[in-house]
Amino acid sequence: MNAFLQNFLDWPLLIGSLPSLLCTGLVNTLVLSLFSTVLGIIAGMVLALMAVSHTRWLMLPAQVFVDVFRGLPAALVILLVGQAIFGPNPYPLAIVALGLISSAYIAEIFRSGIQSVGRGQLSACQALGMTYWSSMRHVIVPQGIRRILPALANQFISIVKDSSLVYFLGLLISQRDLFTIGQNTSVNTANLSPLVAAGVVYLLITVPLTHAINHIDRWTNRHANPQQGGAARGATRGQRKAQASAAETAIAEQRH
Repeated sequence: MNAFLQNFLDWPLLIGSLPSLLCTGLVNTLVLSLFSTVLGIIAGMVLALMAVSHTRWLMLPAQVFVDVFRGLPAALVILLVGQAIFGPNPYPLAIVALGLISSAYIAEIFRSGIQSVGRGQLSACQALGMTYWSSMRHVIVPQGIRRILPALANQFISIVKDSSLVYFLGLLISQRDLFTIGQNTSVNTANLSPLVAAGVVYLLITVPLTHAINHIDRWTNRHANPQQGGAARGATRGQRKAQASAAETAIAEQRH
């Protein structure tokens, strides 16, 4: 038991590794995660629109991309990107690799959100004279995005954890993420306490986010599915009015 505690909970070593973990590792982990998430959201939205477009030459490439990058292990994608693209700075390569991985998952999240919106709304928009892409932009996609916010937040948590794999690219000392700092310190000291400290910092990021997502999900469900029948009918009428108003506003914007 003493050996276990000494190897995993060496408090002086654990506390001593926190400054570099918080000042360098935490910052780099968040930067990698945020930038790759933004890249994944942009690419994922494009892929989702291609996937629901009903045009074969758009649907097929999107489906192939999503299948490939969802099917490959994240570590393999990071290695392939690092080996295929050469450059003096591996940091952008890590963002690109994580962005490619996240875009495949985010594309499916966006696709499910878009397809969850009733088909009748698209027909109503087109009956009002809106084009397919204008209907998607002004009416369908905004509603779909509101429904998938918890799933997007969950994807961000997954990216935070996947960012631990960028050590394969050999980041510079100032670019090291949480896992890389914990691993290097553990190797240098022949003790796993720095890795435990890195795990604690990961938990400080992911656990509050997880509870916040659960709260948002409960709030969304509570407002989207009222329990009383009268409230449900009132909400339905309100939604129809809001949808009609959104469509009319979009048409007015197009005319002006």
